[in-house]
Amino acid sequence: MKILIAGTAENTLNYQAALKACHIDYDVSLYPRHTEIYDRLLLPGGGDIHPSRFHQPDQGCRNINLQLDKAQFALLDTFIQTSRPVLGICRGLQLINVYFGGDIIQHLPSYPLHEYNQNDQHHPVFCLPDSILHQLYGDTCLVNSAHHQGCGKIGHHLTVTQFSSDGVVEGLEHTKNPVLGVQWHPERTGFSFFRPGIADGELLIRYFLSI
Repeated sequence: MKILIAGTAENTLNYQAALKACHIDYDVSLYPRHTEIYDRLLLPGGGDIHPSRFHQPDQGCRNINLQLDKAQFALLDTFIQTSRPVLGICRGLQLINVYFGGDIIQHLPSYPLHEYNQNDQHHPVFCLPDSILHQLYGDTCLVNSAHHQGCGKIGHHLTVTQFSSDGVVEGLEHTKNPVLGVQWHPERTGFSFFRPGIADGELLIRYFLSI
């Protein structure tokens, strides 16, 4: 098995460490020459998606990178078209939602509860029955948080399967393809980052590697 992390090496160190801990081969690239050699795609966290992607004016986006948007959307399309598994984390969740026709709330009304403030914040989330996230974490669990945006309109064939108490979408699952996204950061709650009482991110990453 070989995983493609759609990012840059210097900005994906925790994702790389998680895959190394699972003894999984991977590459980090936005422009791989041969995408067919990869079994799965991991879309990491990062800055905000340009709002033109979901047909809105800029209303508070941060750290926009048009080239990153273009490269990641192209890779996502390639993996979707070939029905290979995709895991989106934070920005990656939002990419998945936009790809399938959804949009983004550019600055959450409750952003102080979610955005990074010297460290990750933590808050409870609720998992819907009969979902992958419910199988892994039960009815509720505590997750980390480092974002100021969230999913608005939900894309086609996507189901919200995890949400926070203020209604922010924390997990999406595709009804047809092996595509899953979370707004939190499992690479920072599992493996060497594991802490009792917080959702073990290793469970989610190992699930992704198993499908």
